[in-house]
Amino acid sequence: MKSCLLSFWTRIDPIYFACSRLTYIVDPNQNRTVLRARLTKYKGATVVLSDGTVLQKNDVLLKIHLHNVKLLKELSTVTNDIKRAVFIYHIIKQAMPSLAMYIQSHPSSEKVKGVIGITNLSRGTERLGFEKAPLKNALYRFFKQVTLLPINSFTGTKKINPVYLFMSKRKLLTIYAREASIKL
Repeated sequence: MKSCLLSFWTRIDPIYFACSRLTYIVDPNQNRTVLRARLTKYKGATVVLSDGTVLQKNDVLLKIHLHNVKLLKELSTVTNDIKRAVFIYHIIKQAMPSLAMYIQSHPSSEKVKGVIGITNLSRGTERLGFEKAPLKNALYRFFKQVTLLPINSFTGTKKINPVYLFMSKRKLLTIYAREASIKL
């Protein structure tokens, strides 16, 4: 059943990618990472991040998406839940310097205040530099719970509790831009 769903998802993903205005985040060797992104205007409640960055309605953020099909294909041989979580953490950590390079070189970089993502896989995200915040709008939270059902069927996660992940551009560049320049 999972292999059929993954096969279907693999076929649908290029259509989703084309419709979503996402861009692949590539590493210095031009290999696609597990992250995809696009600029968006923030529509949530005001959030004050730990470094003092204030995110308000209509601020420009870089919305990141995990490339779930790529991630699930790489996870297909990992059967232990703990090893799966560690793998996801490390593959995202490897992609973060490329995200910093992307945001630094983006034509609209000056307008971007930070990074936003929505995920159900939020354990360990603080170690990557993200800050969590709940989805306050009940209708939107329900919508995200429904859209996260397919990924949960693969990861074995039973509880779906999506959260916002935020990181200011300043923090992203402070933590990861140096790593990105070292890898060049």
